Amino acid sequence: MNFKSTLGILRIAGILEGISYLLLFAVTMPLKRIYGMESPNQIVGMLHGILFIAYVLLVIAVSVDRKWSRKTTILAGIASLLPFGTFVADAKIFRPESEVRA
Repeated sequence: MNFKSTLGILRIAGILEGISYLLLFAVTMPLKRIYGMESPNQIVGMLHGILFIAYVLLVIAVSVDRKWSRKTTILAGIASLLPFGTFVADAKIFRPESEVRA
């Protein structure tokens, strides 16, 4: 993975965003609802929000840089809204794209 390209940075951001999404809804939300522990949810929620915004901005930047079709850009954006979506986007969109220009 090329960390110097916008696509490489997008792949990292996508993986981190996906992990934060899963942590938020599978770990910290139950802690908040069942045990009343608010602080883990606030911390992970803020981190997830920052990563979500970074992911969306990076999708736009890579879309312009790589001249993606509107469909590819929309699918990459929608991936951030679905559990495991960014992992699927990495496997189906980002990794093949990085191999084309490697």
